[in-house]
Amino acid sequence: MQKNRLFSGASLWLLEHKRRLVQLLAALLYNLNLPGFASASIYQGPLKAICVPGLNCYSCPGALGACPIGSLQAALGAADRKLPFYIVGTLLAFGALLGRTVCGWLCPFGLIQELLDKIPLPKLRKGTWSRTASWGKYAVLAVTVIGIPLGLALFGSQSLPFFCAYLCPAGTLEAGLPLLAGNEGLRTLIGGQFFLKFAVLLALLAICLFVYRPFCRFLCPLGALYSFFNRTALLRYRVDHSRCTHCGSCVQECKMDVTAVSDRECIQCGACARGCEQRAISFTLTDMLKNLPERSRETR
Repeated sequence: MQKNRLFSGASLWLLEHKRRLVQLLAALLYNLNLPGFASASIYQGPLKAICVPGLNCYSCPGALGACPIGSLQAALGAADRKLPFYIVGTLLAFGALLGRTVCGWLCPFGLIQELLDKIPLPKLRKGTWSRTASWGKYAVLAVTVIGIPLGLALFGSQSLPFFCAYLCPAGTLEAGLPLLAGNEGLRTLIGGQFFLKFAVLLALLAICLFVYRPFCRFLCPLGALYSFFNRTALLRYRVDHSRCTHCGSCVQECKMDVTAVSDRECIQCGACARGCEQRAISFTLTDMLKNLPERSRETR
């Protein structure tokens, strides 16, 4: 009896914390080059040609793969010489399969913001101001990720990965600080560009104490890209409209700026499903697994 209770307790804990565990596992898998942190060096092996789904800096000492936003900027910067088929295809694949599930489950910088939100301080609630500010990430995507690199390339100037070079807080935290800490030679090269990025990082981390995931909601260009796929992604939360009473608890429970389940702002965190008394919201993967026995019987 006691053993069964312990097993049930462990199962309940895993169920409640599964998203956090997946976030931690993703951060580890993205950065398995652990010796890189000790040597303050960047892995340059063949895996660096492959993009990971979430925002994870290419120059992080532990990074095995490439960041999709950094890769997109690099590809657009070379658009005058070759078309960016690989990175566009990769982003389409991630988007069609996952949408912003990547943001809620597979992004290390998203995890950092959520942990900072756990610090018990007064929180600024979402509202019209935050829904308006949520359009900011589309401006960041259009101008700094696409417009500037592509424009410079097409007009024959040297390409500039503007977002990575001047704005990305994940790059400063995951790459800039660890490399400077372990490499004395790099510390002698610190200039205004680093101090600008460091100020952006500090400002965002401070805001995270009072506003839920501000970078994801207002500035992240990768979240903006994936949001275009959110309503049609294979893995997402869906509403069973035969059970839904339109009470609005799903939107109220969510800390993101959603107006409906799986809209452009939804990061598929599951808060809506936990808050739905009618049990009308479920994740598509859960539905697929439940239906496997029925489908297997049908094919016999």
